[in-house]
Amino acid sequence: MTKGVGGSTAQTELAKLSPPAERVRRIGTDDHLQRLEKARRLMTDQGIDALIVNAGYSLRYFTGVAWGATERLVAMILPRVGAPVMICPTFELGSLEAGLKIEASVRCWEEDENPYALTAATLSEMGVDTVALDPLASFLIFNELRKQAGLMTLMDASPVINGCRMIKSAAELDLMREAKAITLEVHRRTARILAPGIRASEVKHFIDTAHRAMGADGGFSFCAVQFGEATSYPHGVPGDQALAEGDIVLIDTGCTVDGYNADITRTYVFGEPTENHARMWELEHRAQKAAFDAVRPGVPCEEIDAVARRVLEGAGLGPDYRLPGLPHRTGHGIGLSIHEPAYLVRGDKTPLAPGMCFSNEPMIVIPGAFGIRLEDHFYVTEDGAAWFTEPSPSLEAPFG
Repeated sequence: MTKGVGGSTAQTELAKLSPPAERVRRIGTDDHLQRLEKARRLMTDQGIDALIVNAGYSLRYFTGVAWGATERLVAMILPRVGAPVMICPTFELGSLEAGLKIEASVRCWEEDENPYALTAATLSEMGVDTVALDPLASFLIFNELRKQAGLMTLMDASPVINGCRMIKSAAELDLMREAKAITLEVHRRTARILAPGIRASEVKHFIDTAHRAMGADGGFSFCAVQFGEATSYPHGVPGDQALAEGDIVLIDTGCTVDGYNADITRTYVFGEPTENHARMWELEHRAQKAAFDAVRPGVPCEEIDAVARRVLEGAGLGPDYRLPGLPHRTGHGIGLSIHEPAYLVRGDKTPLAPGMCFSNEPMIVIPGAFGIRLEDHFYVTEDGAAWFTEPSPSLEAPFG
């Protein structure tokens, strides 16, 4: 039996879990103000007079308001000069003010009023000509603003929003470090509760309960639990599988701390691995390490993907996205969004820079048999990369 896999129960493992003794600092008003000032500097560079940020992760990033986007417009207008203005339904005003961590005026609209006309009027009063819109805003928002904004020029706000969010501060790195440490410990505990016949749904329930017990944010943490052939599908297949002796186990899960994400995958065998299991696991481990070792400031993101693929192709897999091989990108940016720019994939020429954070997961898929994904995260430093969590050391002892 693989070391650290099986031999315990959910009740026993949950009893050993508690939040970290010392919690890291949460994001505060000063952080949000610094972000607004950086956005203004980037707006100046891009010739942008005002920025519109829709409800979602970017609104949380700049204002602290942790709302998802709906059909009702909730947004921040940030002029290059002057105080920000929030656009909000009147009946949501109290909730907005409770979550808002910056000083801003608020303009409200009633249910029978047009929020886009209010937004356009506000922009007109500011005397702006060029307005940049959140790239994650819906087409509805873009189209309605275009109809209302008259002679104003609407631009893509990606250079500003991504330019801010891609580079993490020390406080953001600390929050992600805590989230990932929690998730890795949950992975360790999860491996111990595995037993023949256990259902994927039981494992998922344990993982969610364990994340909460360790102090992660409320709400169900994402989780994929796959056994055997199902591991050859990167995001699994429908159904509630039961674990059998000799199955490959792939668990991909994470949590959030103050909104910042963990996303870690571990793959190991319940029982004795086959020779092919062992060979592919070691190859996956080498590809992940090669990608990590290639990280340097200034290197384009796509090169990290190419390095991992060269390792796999050198062993006869691929090429490109052909199977058996690596069917998806090597990694994605991470922060308040679990997947966010930039991406470690061919075509993304964004130069790596200190403070960028990425997953490293060059998955190997053997169609109809199994898949192996080892996923850890790193951040770019002044001279290379640093892991948030140490990678799995071996197939025989996946947690050391």
